[in-house]
Order: sequence, then structure tokens, then C-alpha cells
Amino acid sequence: MTAFASPRPSAYAPYAPPCAPSGRVTAVPSLLDPGVERDPHPLYRTLRGNFPLVYDEPFGAWLISRYADVRAALADPRLVAPEPGPGLAPARREDGTHGAYRALVSGAIGDRASAALAAGVERTAYVLARRLASRQEADLVAEFCQWLPAAAAVAALGLPYEDTARVHAWCRTGLDHLGCHRPGLDAYLHPHIVRRRAHPGDDLLSELCAARPGGRPLPDEAVTDLAATVLGAAGETTARALASFLASLLDHPRQLDLIRARPELTGGAWAESLRRDPPLQIVPRRALEPIGPIPEGATVACLLGAAGRDPARFTDPDRYDAFRSDPGELAYGSGRHSCPGAPLARLTAEGGLRALLTVLPDLRRAPGPRPRPEGLISRSPRTLPVCPR
Repeated sequence: MTAFASPRPSAYAPYAPPCAPSGRVTAVPSLLDPGVERDPHPLYRTLRGNFPLVYDEPFGAWLISRYADVRAALADPRLVAPEPGPGLAPARREDGTHGAYRALVSGAIGDRASAALAAGVERTAYVLARRLASRQEADLVAEFCQWLPAAAAVAALGLPYEDTARVHAWCRTGLDHLGCHRPGLDAYLHPHIVRRRAHPGDDLLSELCAARPGGRPLPDEAVTDLAATVLGAAGETTARALASFLASLLDHPRQLDLIRARPELTGGAWAESLRRDPPLQIVPRRALEPIGPIPEGATVACLLGAAGRDPARFTDPDRYDAFRSDPGELAYGSGRHSCPGAPLARLTAEGGLRALLTVLPDLRRAPGPRPRPEGLISRSPRTLPVCPR
């Protein structure tokens, strides 16, 4: 039995432990080996070439590392998102009803709320950029990337601007891309949901409150869950992605100059950053049934960081090329697991870069050592020292 197609010999062919030329079973590398968190790419190359499907016992998961296999796994209905905690329960996240709810979020962002969101992103990005204009040196991560996505989510949902700091704290500590959240967020959103049901506006929260899938309004719990998903997607994950995006462009000033002259190229530059340096390096899935050697109930780790640099899929995969014709689409999920916050993240990146290039035309890396990306599951620069002028 095979699980997914692959352009090379399938990673999902009947499994046997890899053997050395002598016939001895070779040691299986692990994500928890020393040095991997500092630089996972040597391990990723080993996995793609020699262990495309392997059980990582210390990490407790089956690892999938090739682009075609990761893409297929993310869309496979037999692999579901694991239990997220106090957010969406698996039954609601995996059945057709929740799929329809997710479609409502994406549709609302794309159709009616995108203009308001873009305006909110632009307004906030210019405020943040102007605060840096007189500085000799600043940290773009702490002073720009960490704040802009949360403010964009606040604008998209129509929440009070003065609550941005509060929402930012939730995005940093209580939310993730799956919409997991603390009880405090439920209590905070409840009065806003009540008001939107009585007096809808043109924001995303109003769209969710007014939606009637199957002729009936969404229950408050579903509205809260989906709003939390948007906040999570536009919070820490997008902040990390934005940091990597800006770092890549600052490291390639000629490409940055071309984007400055042709801002319509920003979307491709953003997609290329997500390919090369995804903010989530590892996306877990749980097997609902046996899939080849993978037993029912096992955890499968889809290695986005490895898949995005697969040389079988991308030419010169370690190089950042803002004008790459086909950077792929994995960082914000695939199939029914695609993240509804992806359009919001793209608007945030495009609006944020536009504001920085307009307000800070001489923006460049600060002299000195360049901080390396950090993290195993989530990975990005933790600081980005720059000279705004």
C-alpha cells in the first residue's frame, strides 16, 4: 500500500529501516539531535535524501520531508490536525460543517472586509514606521513585526483600536494558527458578538455574525472559534513570517530596490520568503487510520522547512529569489487545512513593506553580526537590528 504519490520513489512504499552498504541498520537522525535547532537544514537534507519517511523516536512522530509528500499529506483526509486544547474540538474542526465555517472566513476576508483590512494595515504600518524615522537604530522585530499583525487583525474584526495591546498579548501567549485560545478571549469577544448581531457593520466579525450556513446563524461558539483562528493566524505566526520576509529583503538590497520600483512584485517576494523560511517549520497531523507503515493514531510531522527547500521541486532551493516563478504554497496549509488567515497575512506583509519603503527609504541592516533565525517548530529572527536613516 502507498499513501501519496511522489516524483521520486515514494516515501510511502513499504517501510524498512535504512541500511548501510555493509547491511547494518543505520542510525536514524532526530529533530532533537544536538545542533538541529540552531540550523535544521543539514538534517533536512539528510532526511529528504535518505529518510523521506521515518519514525523519529525521540521526537515521537513520523517525519515527512519531501515537497510532494508534505503537500499530499497536508491535503490527505486521513491525516487530521491534532487536539488543539481549549479551542476548536476535533469533531468541529474536521467535519464538513467546520469546513463551511472556514470558507466563510476566507470569503469574508476576500469579498467585503479586505478593503477595511488593507486600510487598517496601512494606517497602522505608517504609524509604526514613522515612530522609527528619527532613530539611528531600531529592532524591526520588536518595534514593527510583532505589533503590525495584531493591529491588522483588530482592524479586520472591527475590534476597538485601543484594545490592540490586549489582543497583541493574546496573540503572543494564548493563540496560535489553529485558533487555540484562553477563556479570557471568549469573555472579551462575547459583548462584541452581541453588538454585531444587533447592529452589524462592515467588518469580519459582523460577517461571521450575519452568516447563515444552511439557513441558520452561526452559534456564538463558532463565531468565537473562527475569530480566534483569524487572531491566531494574524498574530505570532504572521509576525514571525514578516520578520523573515523583511530580513530576506534587507539581505538582498538589489531585489529590494526592484520591488521598491515595482511594488506589484511584493506578493511574489512574500511567497518566496514563505517557501524558503516558513514561520512554522513543522506542522503536526494525526493518522485516523493506518497509512502504509504509519499506524492509526500516530503523529505525523510535516516538515515545511525541509519541503520548501527540496531540490527536486525548486532550483537552487537555498537561495532567496523574490522573482522565482513558482515558489509553491505550503506555509499556510493545503487543501481543507489551508489557513483562513493567509490573505490577512499577505495584506499585512504588503502593506507593512510599502509603509517601510515610503517612510524609511534608506532602511538597511545595522552594522555588526546578523542574528540567526531561532527555533525548531517555529523559526524566525528574534531580532532584526536596522538603521532607519
